Amino acid sequence: MANRTANYSAFYVDTPFNENNLGANSTRDFVYYNELRMWKAKDSSFPFIDAHGKTYSVRDDSDWEKTLKPRLHERLSASQNIILFLSDITKDSRALREEIDYGVNTNGLPVIVVYPNYSEKDDLLTASKGDLKKEVKDLWNKLPIFKNSMDNVPTLHIPMKKSLIEAALNNEDFTVQHATEAQYYFYK
Repeated sequence: MANRTANYSAFYVDTPFNENNLGANSTRDFVYYNELRMWKAKDSSFPFIDAHGKTYSVRDDSDWEKTLKPRLHERLSASQNIILFLSDITKDSRALREEIDYGVNTNGLPVIVVYPNYSEKDDLLTASKGDLKKEVKDLWNKLPIFKNSMDNVPTLHIPMKKSLIEAALNNEDFTVQHATEAQYYFYK
């Protein structure tokens, strides 16, 4: 899996989680991930390559150390970046900690942070548009491993808007192969 073409989507879900039951579709951050998959299904030119589709699925009751964690690592190792959905429901779960720690701190994957609670780029910015709003930065506290690791890789912060996600996925500065300077970025 040395070919790093995929986009790894990281998002919070309640556990136990089963993608095949209706409960999965009520987990908001999973619904946003499914939206990316839907956009790709409707338009093959949409630049999302799902890392979760690169390996076979596992059940939530699979062994963490023997099955789940190695599968996460395999998918992350095939990825060029991480798309992190960070919302008001995000919680610091074992899976999210592992995804961010291994993806960022081991593989150096840039992160595209999508904020589903915001729909326009101006919604993320201060009135002077010189920085991200405090409310946006406060969401970083929901996932301390991300907050403490994001200075290690370039991170792009964007609202949940198809055109901005598409632009981010097409931006080589946020791929491990061509990563720009490690700091945080946003569209003004």
